[in-house]
Order: sequence, then structure tokens, then C-alpha cells
Amino acid sequence: MALLDVQDLHVYYGQIHALKGVSLSVDSGEIVTLIGANGAGKSTTLKTISGLLKPRQGQMLLAGEDLGAFPPHEIVAKGVVQVPEGRRIFGRLTVKENLEMGAYTRTDRDGIGEDMDRVFVLFSRLKERINQVAGTLSGGEQQMLAIGRALMTRPRVLLLDEPSMGLAPVLVDQIFDTIKGINAQGTPILLVEQNAFMALTVAHRGYVLQTGEVALSGSAGELQANAEVRRAYLGG
Repeated sequence: MALLDVQDLHVYYGQIHALKGVSLSVDSGEIVTLIGANGAGKSTTLKTISGLLKPRQGQMLLAGEDLGAFPPHEIVAKGVVQVPEGRRIFGRLTVKENLEMGAYTRTDRDGIGEDMDRVFVLFSRLKERINQVAGTLSGGEQQMLAIGRALMTRPRVLLLDEPSMGLAPVLVDQIFDTIKGINAQGTPILLVEQNAFMALTVAHRGYVLQTGEVALSGSAGELQANAEVRRAYLGG
């Protein structure tokens, strides 16, 4: 059984059928990526898994438990945590306060302190700016903070929505190196990313979404070698 198992999701925005039977899985230790054009349904898939959208049909199972009946905050408490597109940090709070907000479902004070130290090892710049108001950080620093805040929940599965959006190339490389590092420490990741080349470089497996449906799936290497994927998403 996969750790996260998504089965036959059908999601609507009013009369628009946004997801048409999407199924995917994420196993322990994996990075799995969703790639596709704008409007293909990638972010909608993550929002549905997170409980922000309700499917008309289908299931999201975490270690066999159906998440569909739970509100978003309870899904977070169960270990499915999303870093949203656009970062959505708390701009008027400090870096430290943002990280503390990530741990709001937890009561283990010692563990919270250990995880904050872990975030500062991953993102030393955040430690340097621990008391800085988050809204004054650079875009790259805000993305680091958004990922760090999610890690403070001790996620069982981390959902990343467009983590490289709007970042300078040198910061994109740094963010993807960090994604690999987080996964190497044991956190499975479901990655939505417009930069398909980078996504397939770090992922173990991937799914290609087209107009709300899974058009292709396979190992990252298989998708990189696929002529259709190369032509549509890799510029080759």
C-alpha cells in the first residue's frame, strides 16, 4: 500500500470539470512530481488532497485512512502538509513566529525546538533573520520560510506547489537541492513544478497532467526520454 494513494479524483469548479479521474500515489522515501501546462489541474490536485477542495468522486488515502471526511486543519494534523503556490507566509510576523505557526498542532516543546534548529541548518539565512518581519524578506527567503514552516509540522507527506516560481536561477538550484535533502532525511514529497526539467531531475517518478487527466506516468528517466514530454515540456 502506498503511503499516499489518490484514487479517481473528480473535481469541479462550478460547471467546469477540472479533474477527470486523477489517480496517483506517493510511497515512503519518494519524490513524485506532477508536470503539465498551466490549467492542467496540478494545483487543483494538491488543493483537493489538502482538503481545500472537495471531490465529487474519488478518495485520498493516507496509509489507508480516508482523508475525504476531514477539514484541512485535521489533514495537516494527520501529516499531509502543503507549501502553497505564492508562499503565503504571514508577512507581519517574524521569521521565528512564522515557524512557530507551523507547529501549532504540536505540544512537544522540545521537539519543536529541535525542528526549528533543523530548519536553520537547512536554511542558514533564516537563522540570520530570525527576528526579521517576514514580509521584508526576499522572494527566495520567503520560499525558504514557507518550506521551513511546513517542516515544523513534521509532515508525513510534503506537498510543494511551484516552489521555484519567480526565483532567480541560482536560488532555483538551491531550493531543489534542499528538496532533495529533505527527501533524503525521510520525508516523501509530491511536487508540482512548472520547471519540468528541474522537477524530473530530482523526482523518482512523475505524472503528466493534461486538461485534468493523467496522460502519462512513469519513472523520471522514462518521462525524460519520452519524445512527447521532451517536445512539450523540456524544449527538446
